[in-house]
Order: sequence, then C-alpha cells, then structure tokens
Amino acid sequence: MRKNFKRLLAVTLTGAMTLSLAACGSKDDDKKKDDKKDEAFTLTLDQIKLGEDYTSVKADLKFLTHKTDKVDNTFQDYIKEFQKLYPNVNIEYEGITDYANDITTRLSTGDWGEICMVPTTVDKDELENYFVSFGNKSKLGESYDERFLNNYAFSDKVYGMPSMVNLQGIVYNKKVFEEAGVTELPKTPDEFLAALKKIKDNKKDDKKFVAPLYTNFAADWTMNAWDAYIDGGATGDADFVNTGLTKGKEPFSDRGDQTGPYAVYNTLYEVVKQGLTEEDPTTTDWEGSKGMINRGEIGCMVLGSWAIPQMQAGGDNADDIAYMPFPITVNGKQYAAAGPDYCYGINVNSSNDQKTAAMCYIKWLIEKSGFAESEGGITGIKGSKLPDALTIFDSIELVVNKAAAAGEETLFNDVNNDSELGINVSGAIPKQIVEEAIKKDGMEMKDMVKEWNEKWTTAQENHDIKFE
Repeated sequence: MRKNFKRLLAVTLTGAMTLSLAACGSKDDDKKKDDKKDEAFTLTLDQIKLGEDYTSVKADLKFLTHKTDKVDNTFQDYIKEFQKLYPNVNIEYEGITDYANDITTRLSTGDWGEICMVPTTVDKDELENYFVSFGNKSKLGESYDERFLNNYAFSDKVYGMPSMVNLQGIVYNKKVFEEAGVTELPKTPDEFLAALKKIKDNKKDDKKFVAPLYTNFAADWTMNAWDAYIDGGATGDADFVNTGLTKGKEPFSDRGDQTGPYAVYNTLYEVVKQGLTEEDPTTTDWEGSKGMINRGEIGCMVLGSWAIPQMQAGGDNADDIAYMPFPITVNGKQYAAAGPDYCYGINVNSSNDQKTAAMCYIKWLIEKSGFAESEGGITGIKGSKLPDALTIFDSIELVVNKAAAAGEETLFNDVNNDSELGINVSGAIPKQIVEEAIKKDGMEMKDMVKEWNEKWTTAQENHDIKFE
C-alpha cells in the first residue's frame, strides 16, 4: 500500500470503509477494467485548440466541486456554452459541502468521477497515481504563469491546473470602517487592532452589530484561511516556505517586528482575546455571515479574495464590500501572498475519451468561462490583470511561493504531516488559538508557540533537516 494512500485513509477514516464496500462489484469497476485496454494517454493541455480539436469526442463526465452554490445555475450555463463547441460531452456536477474532508475519502476509493478539485492531502510524488498530467510545466508556462503551476507539479509535470488565483487579504465593509473614523487602511497588526477597537466603540450601542472581525470558527474550514498568510505576505520572501518554514529553526517564534508567522497568528489571538470578534465563536454562521457583512453588521473577515463576490451578493450593499491587504509591513513595504485556489484534476482511471473531454472542458473553464474573474481572482494566464475589486493591490508586491528544490518536493508536506500542525490542511493552529483565547485560563501565545516549535522541530529532525 502506498504511503499516501495510507495517509488519505488516515485523514478521513470515518466513512471510507462504507464507500469502499459500496463500490465493490459495481459497473464502474467493470468500466475501469475495460479502460485498461485504452492506449497510453498522451494529450496535453497546450496541444488543444478549443472549438477546433476533438469536437466529435463523446463522453459523460462527473465533476466534483466545492462550489455548491454554482451547481444549479452558473455551472449549468457553462455546460450549455461548452456544448456549443463539444455537443457530445455531457457533464454532471456534484456539489460537496464539506469538500476538503469528503474528497479525500472519495479519492481513496478511486471511484469518484472524472474531474475534481485536487485536495491538499495528496503528496506531490503521489499525484500521478490519482491524476492525469496536463503536460510539462515548462511547456505550459508558455501560456500560463509558471509560478502558479507549482502546487501540483512533480518532475516537471503538472497534475493540477488552477481554477483561479487568489490574493490573500481581508474582505471588509468600507462603510463600517469609515463610520468608525478609520480613514486609512491598517498596515501593521497594531494598527489593525486599533481599527477594530474603534469599530467596536462606535458600534457599542448598535444591538444589531455582531463583530468588528468575524472568525467563522464554527464552519471549521474557514479557519484554514489564516495559514495562507504566514509565508510570502508576512515575510516578503517567495522562498520562505522552503527555507524559513520547512528548514527554518523554530519558525513560529516572535520576530519582534510584527512580521512572519507569529505576527499572523498573534493577530488572531489578540483579536479574540480582546473581545473584537463575535461573542461566541462556536456559534458562528457561515452562510449568514455573507448577509451580515453586507448589511454592515460585521466589520471584516480574514478570507481569500474569492470571498469578495460572495459577500457582495449577500445583500443590497455590494458597493460597501472591499478588500484590503493583510496588515503586515516588512521593512516599510507591504506584500500580499498570491497563489492558486483549488486546482482542476482529471481522474487517471477514466477512459481516454473521458480524459480528452475533461481536458477540453478544463481548458475552456480557464480560458473562456470568466469563472476566475467572477470569483474575485485572476486566471493564471500570462498577462492577466487584476479585477476592479483588487486594484488596491496594484501598488503592492505580490509574492508567489517558489517551487521546492528538486528532490525536496514533498519535504514541506512530510514535515507538516509529521508535526500534526496541519498548515493549509486542517487549520489546527488557528483553531487552537481561538479555543485558547476564549478561555479564561487558556494557554498564552508564548506557550502555544513553544508547543508548535517543538512539534515542528521534532518533525524536521525525523527528516534529517539540520540547522546551520
């Protein structure tokens, strides 16, 4: 049994046995046996000319998605438009609410459909066992920004294509900030805390007001967002994940200058500790929060730029919703992390016709659908410009994580998994911070930092990482 298959099962063991048993003896199993007769699949994304190539291909595709709110409307419109070019390709979307956990279980069975959004639980050296290669990174880099192809690339082959590229900042209600007298966006954690205090004081008699910052803690997956801010945006270093984090000594320690991972996590700690969030984080309402921030009952939320259109659509006050950089300044300069949202992946067990059709559809989604722009991001195509909602980032340097060195592609994941801190996977650190900060006698930040560093150091030692 492969190492990652074991890990996939370990992540979401509950329910996996049921799914595995349900798949036994199914028609899908027979289909997969027949598919083995197909010749080797060699088509790559860069070889396809939309509307000209493979227009007669016939295939039925199942597409697993985390965008449950788009399944019955937007995605149906996409299918109709795509079928004008590829009339014999039928596409069925399946929306999954708890996507991060459920897709991991589904992948472990091998029986999940033809297209999915690739989860972070798959190690790079295991990608080829689950997904089709879209082509060589260097060749794809002629049309797509190569920096955004690193997440699911291994040995110069790309197994996941970005559905969109996010910027990491804070979605906020402009009116709430302005009414509280916050006329300049905060650029440091201290300035951010001061701004939230002004909002709280300004709204102290407003019975409808919920929180200066809404954690969305109860949704669980939303806490993962905080992990996305600890690298390039907090350090200005595109190689921080590989050097400062994976190989760095005690990377969670306080740098003393309000930068780095500590500054991000401590901001969350202080916001909760100082009562600048909802009264009870365990009772937050993700869907309800969209209307609350739209109506001015919430000041801000720490979420990727994908959240902008969702908050704008939460009510009648779309113009009040805006997006700001995360408040960290490094040597007098602000940075913002940029990177792929979920990436499209094609099931390696699908038939060649299905793989061909899936590749055509994914290329159409990236280049023709307008999905990325409508969702608050950019496409990842070379030369893509920032949408209007993100023009404030024109004056801020975007930092994209560099690829790991050859032979070390899985090192971060290995250390991260062994440490059980679940960075960008489980949200374990942000969730612990909130849980401890709301307790009267909870752990202080320095004690949690010590615990994280110890776990990280042990994991580093397990993988023979030496400090100079």
